[in-house]
Amino acid sequence: MEKPLITNDAVVLGLLMLILAAIFITASSKKSGWQKFYRFVPSVLLCYFIPSLFNTFGIISGDESNLYYMSSRYLLPSALVLLTLSIDLKAIARLGKKAIIMFFAGTVGIVIGGPLSILIVSSFAPDIVGGVGPDAVWRGMATIAGSWIGGGANQAAMFETFGASEDLFATMITVDVIVANIWMAFLLYGVGISKKLDKRLKADASSIEEVKNGIEKYQASIMKIPTLPEVMTVLAIGFGATGIAHFGADIIAPWIGEVAPQLDKFSLTSSFFWLVVIATTIGLGLSFTKARKFEGVGASRLGSVMIYVLVASIGMLMDVTAIFDNPGFFMVGLIWMAVHVIVLLGVAKIIKAPYFFVAVGSQANVGGAASAPIVAGAFHPSLAPVGVLLAVLGYALGTYAAYICGLLLQASAAV
Repeated sequence: MEKPLITNDAVVLGLLMLILAAIFITASSKKSGWQKFYRFVPSVLLCYFIPSLFNTFGIISGDESNLYYMSSRYLLPSALVLLTLSIDLKAIARLGKKAIIMFFAGTVGIVIGGPLSILIVSSFAPDIVGGVGPDAVWRGMATIAGSWIGGGANQAAMFETFGASEDLFATMITVDVIVANIWMAFLLYGVGISKKLDKRLKADASSIEEVKNGIEKYQASIMKIPTLPEVMTVLAIGFGATGIAHFGADIIAPWIGEVAPQLDKFSLTSSFFWLVVIATTIGLGLSFTKARKFEGVGASRLGSVMIYVLVASIGMLMDVTAIFDNPGFFMVGLIWMAVHVIVLLGVAKIIKAPYFFVAVGSQANVGGAASAPIVAGAFHPSLAPVGVLLAVLGYALGTYAAYICGLLLQASAAV
């Protein structure tokens, strides 16, 4: 593997910030050319896609950089706190049961999509989905099921449960990341045309608009120019809560692993799981206190900056050319994802769920807590907690649903 042109993470971070600044400056431009461009291409998609191009062409490398780890472990929990600081839980509750239904529709789509993709591909290219022993492709696909329903901890659990070889596991991780990120790009694009999609789905998105409008009115009512002490206080709340979350996760996860290792089925032995849960809980707790007023000095804006740095660092992980290294496996992965999408859109059409629930329900499965709030927050920063709450549900159900999927994969491979 060739060394990237830029290996210093300080330089890479500077480059990502320049990219993000250029995108947001042009997106807010009054020039007709830029306005027409961003009418079709959402700015959040570019925040994700441009870093992926830099990675693909060897200018930077997501594999060699620590920026994703830094963003997901330090900036993400801080952002979750700042974005939930002014959340109105009653308003979120009014979003109703469609969010939960679409989450489970996404889970079902993944559980049945894997076996169906094996059956479809085996009808014209059985060698692609063959293999014996630890190299049997279905074993590797079971690890993808763990990732797409729960997350990294669930993926590791499926690796241990079904016994895929290390080489096959490494290949499937690549398939997992690339296919999931391609789908995330489509989801982010859909944000920009969500009103058109809602019309096609005959969906009523009024409850989502009410939450967005309510938050915007609250922000406007308390908005003021922040002083330096106020900005410092907001950052102290975000990073201080992150410190508490790390402290708690470092104690809770190992303790559960020691006294009740069987709970790893629920990802309760994962430090990242507890990091997200504790940070979100702190943010929700603060929303009932006077700290809520810090929204007036830009708490959610600072949280959004952190989220977009995370978006860019996720984009760094995608190398489009990797598809050509294992085209057969990627074809299986794309068919699998297509089944997931068909199930989602079919259920959305039946229950008339707006695109917001389609996107967040899908990403809460496929992307987990690292990217579900990104997709939800792309609609409005105040909606990011919806993505987090559904992703936590995915962590809890991931191992069980992925195990069922693994058994179905094994059965379909034997047909």
